[in-house]
Amino acid sequence: IEKETAIAEERPKVASVFINRLEKKMRLQTDPSVIYAVTKGKYDLQRPLSRKDLKANLPHNTYVIKHLPPTAIANAGEASMRAVFTPADTDYLYFVASKDGGHKFARTLKEHNNNVKQWREWLKSQKQQK
Repeated sequence: IEKETAIAEERPKVASVFINRLEKKMRLQTDPSVIYAVTKGKYDLQRPLSRKDLKANLPHNTYVIKHLPPTAIANAGEASMRAVFTPADTDYLYFVASKDGGHKFARTLKEHNNNVKQWREWLKSQKQQK
């Protein structure tokens, strides 16, 4: 939760996504866990995650493992800890970054894929403006 969002108000929603996914026996599929798995927490990745990274059979890679990672991937701040103990009451299963610096949350894979498509289109438009 700590690594997923810098926006304290979003943390209970992020916590709800992780809890909902765990209850449904879904993989967490959280990018910060993959970054930690690849870097062993020793440096900033300095590049986008690759498909190879997402498939790497590493203990902290929540795209591969079907449970929580064996250890924390960051020191949780107060807002993240509070979110874990008092998550939002949602049926969200997915989230992706949004152009406003926060995240868009989704209940279904179809809705999530649409949000991802919008995010990628916005990123592409930002690169074209440079």
